[in-house]
Amino acid sequence: MLTVAGSKKRGVLFDVDGTLIDSSYFHAFAWWQAFRREDMDVQISDIHRCVGMGGDKLIQQLVPDCTEELQEGLKSAHGAVFSTFWPSLRTFDAARDLLAACSDAGLAVGLASSAQERDLEVSRRLLDAGSSIDAWTSSNDAEESKPAPDILLACIEKLELKPEDVVFVGDAVWDVKAASSIGVPAIALTCGGISEGELREAGAAEVYDNPRHLLEHLEGSAIGRLASGLES
Repeated sequence: MLTVAGSKKRGVLFDVDGTLIDSSYFHAFAWWQAFRREDMDVQISDIHRCVGMGGDKLIQQLVPDCTEELQEGLKSAHGAVFSTFWPSLRTFDAARDLLAACSDAGLAVGLASSAQERDLEVSRRLLDAGSSIDAWTSSNDAEESKPAPDILLACIEKLELKPEDVVFVGDAVWDVKAASSIGVPAIALTCGGISEGELREAGAAEVYDNPRHLLEHLEGSAIGRLASGLES
């Protein structure tokens, strides 16, 4: 895809699932169904706490002795079940407006998603954010999944920026850890189902309830400070 080719000097990266799209619990249930198909009794609350990791690491965390063949089967089953939820997916309130506000402030906007390409395409259509989004990534863009920072670095590269030029917005502990590992400030949202305390303990610089809450406090947030630096 085309990038902004360095035309914007700073940017904001957004996770998608659980941050802009209300999908975290659908992912948890899809994984639960995948495990049940293999007669694995994995508690759904434990699954939810791992959502945000890459599928490979989620499986390793929950089923440490899983074979490579079984892992591939579980990931395939998760994808198949999750696709049945596509018609039920919705954006969080003001998600599109938040992206537009960041773009209007002169910041490059990237979707630093590690979702499968077909799932990301569904999310992008739901967001309907048009020119507010300058670049995006999918699982194809990273060798290692979160909490490794590969997907963030891939999105930063597409925006032709550096880690010190961006802020990352996510909803999971794994998002925060990925950002922290490369020195990127992380803004966390609790709409993905993880508590403020856990997100702050993981290293989140700021925590808001959802995109609407962040948008209402955008000027005083790390994003607002990043944008104000463009004027200095």
